[in-house]
Formats: sequence, C-alpha cells, structure tokens
Amino acid sequence: MRAILLWVIQAYGLTSNPRKGLPPAADDVSFEAGAGRITALLGAPGAGKTTVLRLMLELQQGRGITHFRGRPLHRIAHPSREVGALLGDVPGHPARTVRGHLRMLCAASGVPVRRADEVLEAVGLVSLREERLGILSRGMDRRLGLACVLLADPHTLVLDDPDSGLSTRESTWLHGMLRAHATQGGTVLFTTSDPKGAARTADRVVTLEQGRVVADQEAAEFARTRLRPRVAVRSPHARRLAVLLAKQARTSQRSVEVVREGGNRLSVYGGTCADIGEIAFRNGIVVHQLADEIGDMGPGAAGDSHGVGSTSPAAALSTGLRSRPTAGADAPAEAAEPSSCSEDRAGISPEQRTALEPTPFSGTGEPVTGESPLSFGQPQLPDVEPRECTDTSPADGASDGSSAAAEPSLPTAPHAKPRTARTLDELPSLPPPISVRPAPSPLRPLRYEIRRATGIGTGFLTGAVVLAVSAVTAVVLARVGHTPQPRLLAAWPQELPLPPAALGAGLLGAFAFGDEFRHPALAADRGTVPRRLGLLAAKLLVSSITGLLLAVLTVGCDAEVLYLVYGRELAQVPVDWISLSANWIGLVVGCAWAGVLAAGVFRSTTAGLAAVAAVPILVVPVVHKLVNGPSVRTAAGLPVRLRETLLPRWPFGGERYLEAVLKVVSQPVGGALTLSLTALLCAYLLTTLRGRLR
Repeated sequence: MRAILLWVIQAYGLTSNPRKGLPPAADDVSFEAGAGRITALLGAPGAGKTTVLRLMLELQQGRGITHFRGRPLHRIAHPSREVGALLGDVPGHPARTVRGHLRMLCAASGVPVRRADEVLEAVGLVSLREERLGILSRGMDRRLGLACVLLADPHTLVLDDPDSGLSTRESTWLHGMLRAHATQGGTVLFTTSDPKGAARTADRVVTLEQGRVVADQEAAEFARTRLRPRVAVRSPHARRLAVLLAKQARTSQRSVEVVREGGNRLSVYGGTCADIGEIAFRNGIVVHQLADEIGDMGPGAAGDSHGVGSTSPAAALSTGLRSRPTAGADAPAEAAEPSSCSEDRAGISPEQRTALEPTPFSGTGEPVTGESPLSFGQPQLPDVEPRECTDTSPADGASDGSSAAAEPSLPTAPHAKPRTARTLDELPSLPPPISVRPAPSPLRPLRYEIRRATGIGTGFLTGAVVLAVSAVTAVVLARVGHTPQPRLLAAWPQELPLPPAALGAGLLGAFAFGDEFRHPALAADRGTVPRRLGLLAAKLLVSSITGLLLAVLTVGCDAEVLYLVYGRELAQVPVDWISLSANWIGLVVGCAWAGVLAAGVFRSTTAGLAAVAAVPILVVPVVHKLVNGPSVRTAAGLPVRLRETLLPRWPFGGERYLEAVLKVVSQPVGGALTLSLTALLCAYLLTTLRGRLR
C-alpha cells in the first residue's frame, strides 16, 4: 500500500508490437513516477516516447501494463478524472468556439458548466473564449489543451512534447503550470527531446534510446552525467583566440577543450570566464561575449576520459539526446541559460558546482576549426544574449551591451523536496478543485449531444439548404403537374429514391458520429469514441427531434410556398393526413437513425449517408424480390395476416395505433428501412460488445 501511494505511475514492460523488418518502437520500458513530482521522458525523435505514452493510455496494442495509483486505466470508471492526457493538438472541431468546446466537455465530464470559465481564467484564455478553434495559434492551442486536461481536475497529467513549437515565454508559462500542479500533490509526466529543458523542469528524467530505457535518474544526477558547463565566447578574432587558449592549456597541462561553433563563436569546456578574459586582454583580443552556460554533453559523457574530440561521429549520432544545429546554419537558434560571468555562479551551491564540473580528460589542446570532425557530438552554442558579459578589450574595456537573462534553475539533489523554478506565490494559479462522481463517459450524454449538435452551424446550414431545395422542388413539380398531393407537399418526385428532407435528416444523423471520429473530443484519454448505449440513445433522441422538426418544417414551408405561387388549391390538406403524416415522419426519422447507426458502425459521415441512400436503392428491391418473387410459396398477404394476428381488441382502442405502425412497416420503403435499422443496430451492439471483451 505504501508503494502505491508513493508511486502514482508504475509502468511495467511496455512493449509495442514488432514492426516489419524493424525492432519495436518501445521495448520493455519500465519506470515509475511519484506524486508531487514532474517526470520527463527524454529522447530524440523516433526514440519511442509517444509510443510509450500510447501504450500507457491503452491507445495502442502491445504488451505490458501501467498502473495509475494502483489500477490500470481500463479499470478506472472515469479515466479523465484520474488522468488528463494531451497527445498532439486539441481534438476539437475547428468551427467550435473555445468556450463551447469546453462546455461540451463539461457535460461529458459531469462537471458544472461554470468549470469552463474557471479553467479559461486559469490558462489565460478568457479574452479568446468566443474565438474558433481553427484560428488559434500554437501557443493558444497549447493553453486550450491544458485547459481540457484540467477540466475534470485529474490527479495525473500525461503530455506529449507539450512545449513543441512554443516561444520561450509560452514554454516558461507552461512549465510553471506543470510545477504548480505538482506542488499541489499532482503527478506530471511529459515527453521532450531537449535535455536542458528536462533538467531545468523535471525532478526525474527517464532517458529513452531506440525504444529502451538507458537511464532513469534524478534531475541532479542527470545534470551531472549528461550536462556540463561551458564558456560561450564571441570575438571577431575567434580563430586566434582558440589557438591561444589551446597553447595555454598545453603549457599549464589543463584539460581545456575549444570548439569552433562557426563564425566568431567559440565554446570552451574546462575553462573559466576569468582565465579566458585574461588571455584575451593580454593578447589584445576584443571579446564581445563571455558567459557561463550549461550545454549538452552527449552519450556516456560522465565516464569519458579521452582526449579532445575523441567522441566518434558514430557514438555522437547514437545518443538518445537531441543534437542541436550548428551555429551559423539556417536552423533556428535555441534558447540557452546564460549565467553570470563570475567564476562562482550565483545561486549554485558548492556541491552542485562540483557536480556540474566536467570530467577531467587529457587532450592535445589543439583548437577545432571550421567543419572539423572533432566537433561531432559537441554542444553547439545557441545565439543568445548572456546575463552578464565582460569585454576584455585592452583599449577601453567597453562592453558590447548584452541584454539580461534569467539565471538557470538547477536540479536539486536526489530525495530532495520537489523543486520550484520560482516561489510558490509566483506560480500560475490553477483552477479550484472539484468533486466528480465515478461514472462512464460521457456522464451527461444528452446534454453533451445537444451541445455538440448546436455548437457549430453545420446542422442549421443543412436544415436551411433542405428547406430551400424542398420549396423549389415543390414549385417545379406543381408547374409540371401529374404529381400526387402528398408527394407535392413532401417535394418528393417519382424519379428520386428519397425526398430532400429524408436525405438531410440522414446527413445530420451521420454527422452525430462522423464528427466524433473526425474530431474525437471524447477520445483524448481513451483513443476511440466511447460506444456506450447511453451515448447512442442520446444521439438517437436528438436525431429524432431533428428529423421531426425537419419533416414538419418541410411540409409547412412547401405548403406556404405553393399557396403563395399557385393559390389555395395546391396547399390543401389531404383527407387521410394522419396516416400520411405518420408515414412521412417515420421515413424522415428512420433515415436519421440509419445515418447515426451507420456512421457509428463504419466511423464515417460518408458511410452514414451512403447507408441512408442504400435503403431505397438496394434494400427495397431486395425486399420486393424476397416477398413477391416467383417461388413455390410466396409471402404475399403477409401484412394482412400480421394485422390479424397481432391486433386483438386492446383497451381504449390501442390497436388502432399499432395498426398504423404496422401499415408503415408493411410498405416497401418502411419494411426496408426497418430491416436496415435492425441490421445496423445489431452491428453497433456487436462492435460495442467486441470492444468490451478486448
């Protein structure tokens, strides 16, 4: 029990299914993440970080298991209450507003609708709450993604490369939010390919290389073994200064390594600002930048005791850490963490400074110039401005005017309390905690479906187009003549298999599941749209109401247009309007249901609409052939015998309503539609049952 409370995330033997001719993307990955701490999953692109997260969240087939506070995710009744996951961009419809998207997720999570405004205020998106998701920038999308995962107040956050593509300011804010969540007792696991960012932000760093764990270290141990200090130098006489530094290193028999970064920049490992500045001053060399930095070290750096440039290209390229672009190339420069030019850095304890000193090695001291192979695996100097800079020009010592930068946050020693990059008062404020009862998602399916259907203008636009097409078709049919009055009011020509209203209702029904699979708002923590009967019932109910409104409005608009154009004669109500209305409403609602079920089974809006069109085109002829085709015995007269068998005298005349239903079903289109709905419902239930048995 103690281990369960200490380790919130416990991953055991996560292994993805093998790929053809390639090793598995994740191979026997095991690690743990504790409460109140930030854990970084570090690795180069292609190291298997995202695959590990997908295996943890049960989004991908493979072996192994992950426990979240002692339970696998499929055993947690409401996963979003326990784990907030964000993989990639926000999975929302681009036409939905920021506030509307969060309110829809509030209904799915079972939280009050005011929670949307609380998380928007926490992530700083209150002023953009009415903006569409499709126009948000990368930084705003990351903020909205964090708002989505915080909506149900989860204990654990799982984020895949959350600061990718963000500016330094946005990344600082995001890391502050993660630290604030961990400070309140939560658990944070995120992936990254930046070793310096991992050491700066995380409490523990798990390093992946080619799908395997190669290191699982506290942040201080990671910084000691994977990072080392360097002095960043800029000078118009960089080549001459490099030669002098190498000569001085040979004379004093010190382990100093000089790396030409291109242009007028140098990286000096094993030296100090004071020593370099003194050499430059004595030799009359102007220095424009002189600052201590923390740089990448490369694989196996902790135990290296070889000469300068002894790291081979093959060893350098096999590292699990990201290699940076060479300064002077066209690649974007990365932000570094320059510190004071003073030899004793402010805010660093002697133990930490000792841990960050480079491992001694004996070298020739020869400078690296141009594109020498000796620069393989060595850190590249980012184009940044230091916090302090000393100009050692012998003339007047004037500085080149560097801008100020913040002091880097160094990792603490193992077993220390969770670090904070800033004081607790300066951390971003999280939304207030909430209480959510465990239940299947979505918790409030009807409210969720109403918000989903009305949150974008697709449904309203489709309805308007259907009414306009129906009115024009009715006018044209009346002008041509020879069209029965019921078909005239429904705008249903003999040549078309279905009227516009039925096709429109089927399209709206197909959107109910088609939009879910195209923009899976419910799949952020589970991967697929939940096949819950409550969600299906909500979609069928909303599509029924939509189909009913569309059927009534179509007949009303057609009658009004016919009255305005041709007079009262064509707008008269038929004598048997009750049975005709039942047939009409049954057809439109049945098409809407067919669209919902087909889109849910085949996961596509197009498949849903195709299933609706297939009823009169394919299923009706098949039913005709089966019932009335040539054979020894036929099923002719089946509707009459069904009415005789199933319609005894019911109290209060209830048999009349059942007879009306049987009349609708016994018609060719009605029978084919009923048969199609039954088959689609059975297929949906079968796929639901199969998903639960996995």
